[in-house]
Amino acid sequence: MSNHPPGPVRHWPSPGRWPVWVVPAFLAFFQIVGSLGAQSGGGHGEPGGPPWAQSDGASGIGRTDLDVLGFGLLLAGPALLLLRRRHPVLTLAATGAVTVLYLLRAYTYGPFVFSMVVAMVAAIVAGHRLVTWAGTGIGLAAYFGLTALIGVPVEERGSGGAFPAEEPTLAGATFVTGWALLVLVTAELLRMRGQRAAETARIRAEEERRQASEERLRMARELHDVLAHNISMINVQAGVALHLIDENPEQARTALAAIKEASKDALTEMRGVIGALRAQGETAPRTPTAGLGRLEDLAARARSAGLRVEIEITGDRRPLHAGTDLAAFRIVQESLTNVTRHAGPGPVTARVHIAYGEHEIVVRVEDDGQGVSLLDDHTGGSGIRGMRERAAALGGAFDAGPRPGGGFRVRARLPLTEEADVTEAQKG
Repeated sequence: MSNHPPGPVRHWPSPGRWPVWVVPAFLAFFQIVGSLGAQSGGGHGEPGGPPWAQSDGASGIGRTDLDVLGFGLLLAGPALLLLRRRHPVLTLAATGAVTVLYLLRAYTYGPFVFSMVVAMVAAIVAGHRLVTWAGTGIGLAAYFGLTALIGVPVEERGSGGAFPAEEPTLAGATFVTGWALLVLVTAELLRMRGQRAAETARIRAEEERRQASEERLRMARELHDVLAHNISMINVQAGVALHLIDENPEQARTALAAIKEASKDALTEMRGVIGALRAQGETAPRTPTAGLGRLEDLAARARSAGLRVEIEITGDRRPLHAGTDLAAFRIVQESLTNVTRHAGPGPVTARVHIAYGEHEIVVRVEDDGQGVSLLDDHTGGSGIRGMRERAAALGGAFDAGPRPGGGFRVRARLPLTEEADVTEAQKG
């Protein structure tokens, strides 16, 4: 037995995707061959003909053999169908006229009506429902009225004339009307099926666009948080190194070492983000996932930039769901970054408080600096906006603003889920 996986299942394309000439070409062949077969088998006194014909065995009597005009009409219907996609109403009217002329000439019965069927279906599927229903009703009424005026009884059909059509009967009129209704109802069902398929495809496309937009937003927040924090640390330490490189080379060396460490962390986290984009869920990340387990490392980097960081954790500390853990870490990271960038000169203290509750975790970061302006939350993308989006994505709440006694406060409430990935948290 072969171990190769089965190939993709191939489906025939829907008729609407076929080349426009396929159906007309098939109908032209089918109508010519079918009509010739009907003429040779049902004419000259032999029983035959359509179901609406007389039942006395004389249905073939007096039928007009196919001539040049007859063959032309059999080919004209399929030829007109070439216009059915661009001009469905015109195609319906012209095909109806060809079909009526064929019947009035009393040519041999055969599959000549299939061109009319295709034209009716095409018009309804294209959305011209009222025109098709009304046109079919008016066309049938006109045909029955005309044949009632010029038609001849069945026993006189051999009397000649340009239009030797037979008089309509109740059975024949009932059959033709029922056939037309069947075609119209079938076309309506096909139209509704096509609309449902189109609606399903539209919803699927919108869902894919929404998911892609959310993924882009998530990756943009992740890249912003990774780069903003580490580059801010690098910027601060570079300024310290430049200021002290002549007066205090040893402290400048320490600042340069901090720059090296921050740049290494930035590269590592960026590789993790880009790797997640490439992997598409194929493998687990090779580097530790950012989370509250790395809070001390984060505080150490902030302290190396001259910021005093105090951490307080209350409640029953336990593993969190990966999304909640990452959001809490990024909110603390971005808050410390904003303190470093905007708190102003002088020694500044940032207090990080993590409170584990029964159903939520509260992250609060406060500083005693000059504070950050809420105008920083602009459309172009900022830390405050990104933190608010992270909290909202988890169904939590976020607020940020100046403290009454000076400084700035960031507070996020993130709900806890029962899907905490304990194994991954313990590995981290």
